[in-house]
Amino acid sequence: MLLWGGDAEGGAPFVEADPADPSQVRGFDVEVAGRIARGLDRTSRFVQIQWSNIDQSVERGDFTLGLSGVEDTPTRRALHAVTLPYFEFREVLAVRPADTIRVHRLRDLRGRRIATLGATIAYDLLMRLRDSTGIIPISYDDDVHPYGDLVAGRVDAVLLDHIIAQRALRRRGGSGGGFVILPQPVAVGHYVGVLARADSMLRDSVDAILREAMRDGSLEQIFRRWNVWDPSQGVLFDRVLRSGRSDMTTPVATRGIAQIIAYLPSLARAAVVTALVSALSMMLAVFVGLALASGRLYGSGWLRALTALYIEVIRGTPLLLQLFVIYYGVAGSGASPVWICRSSGFTAGSSGTGAVPGTAGAAAGRTRHPVRAARAAAVRSWARAVRAVCRQIAFQVRAWDWSQPKASFPVRKVVSAGQRLPAMVMK
Repeated sequence: MLLWGGDAEGGAPFVEADPADPSQVRGFDVEVAGRIARGLDRTSRFVQIQWSNIDQSVERGDFTLGLSGVEDTPTRRALHAVTLPYFEFREVLAVRPADTIRVHRLRDLRGRRIATLGATIAYDLLMRLRDSTGIIPISYDDDVHPYGDLVAGRVDAVLLDHIIAQRALRRRGGSGGGFVILPQPVAVGHYVGVLARADSMLRDSVDAILREAMRDGSLEQIFRRWNVWDPSQGVLFDRVLRSGRSDMTTPVATRGIAQIIAYLPSLARAAVVTALVSALSMMLAVFVGLALASGRLYGSGWLRALTALYIEVIRGTPLLLQLFVIYYGVAGSGASPVWICRSSGFTAGSSGTGAVPGTAGAAAGRTRHPVRAARAAAVRSWARAVRAVCRQIAFQVRAWDWSQPKASFPVRKVVSAGQRLPAMVMK
């Protein structure tokens, strides 16, 4: 039995559910898998898997062979055992009819939004050209919505395989479907089969079967039945049969270096953004620090008290503890605004301090509702700590002689209570 995986949701001509029997699948990749199984003296069996998870699933052992319009990429060849190319596709642009006068190639779309599938050759190409051409890549999880958004005006072009583009055009009624496929291809790629890295010997057997299918014409018959045969496939077949395996693709190491160089502009831009954010943060910190220092030294009595409270309590307690108190206290009390409870920043902070409430987690493990018990224990812990600090602050405020404006606010006991907050919360 040859278990092979693909994504029937991608549709024809790759893999789709048979309208006559939805329990069966059909498509040219289905027939290619059957041809490989016969060459191995096995029967084929299809396993449904999301297209983006084919590589991980084949390494995990969910199936032996992945076939569903799988593209030949340097990363895939470096991580898995990849077969020789058995189909050549072209990356083509689709634009609205009104744009065909001015758009003839990818560089004519400077500053425009171009849709494509994520984790594809087209997406990598757009990312490499983003800095030099100013295009804006938009990634999708399927090949249906990009063309719908193109017709609706939400994107300016779609870059995908010519098979996918032609299928989308037929789905929308042909030439009047709201977009036009430009004849000039942007790039050329190949479909391959993917196996686990440890299955290199089986991969070699599959390669021999594919070469035999090219030689005896059975692979051409499959493609003709699905109306995807064109002269470029014959050229590919001749090249595969004449050449050895090593001549079919650029060496992985060479392409890997080229890919790294292509990403250098993006890395440089990210470094500039990081430096800019750091500089702006420093400027903001200086202004806020000056304002707090001025308020504490020269402000009125109430302003000095507020600034001293902020500096000694907020700055004098650990940031992780503050995030813990805010998330479990404010969000768990039920009286806070929804936007605070759902804030991703507080969520990330609480994730970073997930190991702090050890006793609350231990108590939660002994209850029927662990999440509810952990939240209740955390709320009680922070409430006790905050009440202790508030009592200390209230006592010092009442004892302060407000008739002496130059007197310094007695914060030592407040700081001492704040430093005991971690231990108080852990109890």
